[in-house]
Amino acid sequence: MVMFLFLIVALAVVVAAVTLAVVGGGENGPLPEAAPERLLDSLPPDRPVHRADVDDLRFPLAARGYRMAEVDDALGRLGAELAERDARIADLETELAGARAAAARVCTDKPAPREEGEQP
Repeated sequence: MVMFLFLIVALAVVVAAVTLAVVGGGENGPLPEAAPERLLDSLPPDRPVHRADVDDLRFPLAARGYRMAEVDDALGRLGAELAERDARIADLETELAGARAAAARVCTDKPAPREEGEQP
């Protein structure tokens, strides 16, 4: 019975020593806080996002999946850039249609080519 009590006390001392070392009783002070894994924004800030950028985009895992705020930020940026591109494409298509209409008017306003021997 004495040996059993000695083992229990020894176990309690070891657990207390380990707990103190982890909490802050060690030589170098307490253990530093682990920095949470964060998304390194791989979306380029200085140019439009390309397909390869989206393919390379990886979100860090959190305790229960992805960090919602980081996913929302990335998707928000992608959505804004897509909307900007769609607006630019619509503007360019409008300009192209106007240029085609102007070119068609110029072609129909030209006088017919004269045949040989015709007088003006």
